[in-house]
Amino acid sequence: MLIAVNYHYIRKDFSQPHPGIFGITPDNFENQLKILLGYGNFISQATLAARIRNREILNNHEIEFIITFDDGLKEQYDEALPILNRLGIPAVFFVNTSNFENHHFSLVHQIHLLRSQISAGHFLELLSAKNTVALSLHEKSKAHAHYRYDDQETAELKYILNFKMSFEQQSEIINKEFPAHFKNPNVLHESFYMSHSQLKHLADLGYLATHGLDHIPMGLYPANEIKRQVKESKLYLETLCRKPIYGISYPYGSLEACGGIVPLIAEEEGLIYGFSTERAGNFNLEKPLLLARYNCNDMPGGKTNLFPELSIEHVNHKTWTYPNQIVDTE
Repeated sequence: MLIAVNYHYIRKDFSQPHPGIFGITPDNFENQLKILLGYGNFISQATLAARIRNREILNNHEIEFIITFDDGLKEQYDEALPILNRLGIPAVFFVNTSNFENHHFSLVHQIHLLRSQISAGHFLELLSAKNTVALSLHEKSKAHAHYRYDDQETAELKYILNFKMSFEQQSEIINKEFPAHFKNPNVLHESFYMSHSQLKHLADLGYLATHGLDHIPMGLYPANEIKRQVKESKLYLETLCRKPIYGISYPYGSLEACGGIVPLIAEEEGLIYGFSTERAGNFNLEKPLLLARYNCNDMPGGKTNLFPELSIEHVNHKTWTYPNQIVDTE
């Protein structure tokens, strides 16, 4: 069985006026890796790609882990990579290339940074002032389930931003608020995202992959935009690093974000594997462009250990189809 474990922010200090940026400390990261070493081995994206190409069958009597990082954050390179190197554990870093090509912040990161300065309640008031559509009870339930590690108000805020508002609607609000709280965005950008040389180093290690051009839920966009997101991102990294790019993690990773034709387009553009955020173990590689992946908090050493639930019954509880819709077997 293959278990993918994903990380975002890794920093020594998460102190901030409001809870907007969440993650794991380097010490906790290293401790979690050592715990996982007691359960199984770690594989690289090259090994994963080779198994997919060769149509290999996974050994479900053994556990293998693949460690992943989303967003191309500088702290991942500075704090996590040295630990991985010391422990001899490979990883994959998925990056949004518009951050490097255009030297701007992903909207999602502007939101994270703003949320670290203003409360979720204040943020919801900003959205309400723009007559943002309210969530139904069903949507609130989905929000609470998807953002299980957030309080309800924060989960609903994230759901509205990520799935009820268009990129343009979000930008209109955030572009007005962000400069008021962050006066030197260029300086902040340099400390927030990896450098070109760091991307090239990761590519040389075989650790680099794409997270799309922009950090958007691709499944909510038309086919031509999905294709642009995948194709331009892949091309940028391959041109910069002179290495093939064959893996993707889909921003947000939910059914809405990466269902439908998204994995098919990724395959057409030459990608071999793709990760969603469906919380499950992978018992086979039959749908390589729609692999499941756990948040690090789901693993031993995280906030909620789902490891005891890793069984065929658990994985079959929700079966992702390719390229259609999720089938709830309850």
